[in-house]
Amino acid sequence: PEAHVFKADLPGVKKEEVKVEVEDGNVLVISGQRSKEKEDKNDKWHRVERSSGQFLRRFRLPENAKVDQVKAGLEHGVLTVTVPKAEEKKPEVKAIEISG
Repeated sequence: PEAHVFKADLPGVKKEEVKVEVEDGNVLVISGQRSKEKEDKNDKWHRVERSSGQFLRRFRLPENAKVDQVKAGLEHGVLTVTVPKAEEKKPEVKAIEISG
């Protein structure tokens, strides 16, 4: 209720390989580069392969997003981006005296 939370599974990606930005004041951009890993060994074989390449996702944030307070963390291969919500302004109600 207090924040918009975005989670992305990024196994094997280091935090230095991920970029989190806010563009145009209300677009959250998550991008990065996954390193290519390929390893061959012999003496009964040992082979490691991992997909590689760039990734980019954009999310349009609602008007109540506090884009100046965005926080991001990468733990156990899961990126979590938290965008706090602004408190809703309740409409001001003013009583009007009825004459007559």
